Amino acid sequence: MTAIQRLKIKLFADGADIDDMIEIYNKGIVKGFTTNPTLMRKANVIDYEAFAKKILSKIMDLPISFEVFSDDFGTMEEQARKIASWGKNVNVKIPITNTKGESSASLIRKLSFDGISLNVTAILTVEQVEVVAKAISPGVKTIVSVFAGRIADTGRDPIPYMKEAARILKPNHNAELLWASSRELLNVFQAESCGCHIITVTNDILKKIHMIGKDLNELSLDTVEMFHKDALENKYDIR
Repeated sequence: MTAIQRLKIKLFADGADIDDMIEIYNKGIVKGFTTNPTLMRKANVIDYEAFAKKILSKIMDLPISFEVFSDDFGTMEEQARKIASWGKNVNVKIPITNTKGESSASLIRKLSFDGISLNVTAILTVEQVEVVAKAISPGVKTIVSVFAGRIADTGRDPIPYMKEAARILKPNHNAELLWASSRELLNVFQAESCGCHIITVTNDILKKIHMIGKDLNELSLDTVEMFHKDALENKYDIR
């Protein structure tokens, strides 16, 4: 059994480069994918719907999250219902608030109880998790994305937040807690120990999977060899 197979937590790839997504999918490492408008912009996606439908034609058996981008809840609902129609493996990402800080709870409740699988995103507080837990249907699968990496960016330890989020969501067997905005491979093990069901990982983190459990003396030697090789190739000299 490989190190990846021993993990209970599900890895979701976070990105919007179609070639990368297909390559990752073909490797069989991840259990799903997440995207957002910022990642799409970074990947130079011009046509949102065309991009989504192209990737959905290639990946039909794993969940993929696509986000609404309107700021008013009426249009947000229209976008959510259209996105949901693109495929049975689609999770519609709804931000926990709009840009005015107004809660999306009513829309989340409406969509969830209409049977739409959501990924509620941009969550950073325990109070926001509580809002979502009360809003979602217990009979519909929902991903609750808490941005642990962004919590850590403020100097706070995200682990107590994630443990409490897991406790709040535990009674709902269809709610999955997702550790979002991962920064390093260690986050995978932290997320699993907190009771998270899913963690999003970038391609850079996925490339480090082979390092799980690597001997530290061997890694030390690799590092020394790297420094030595780079110095020689750059022909550094001290006179």
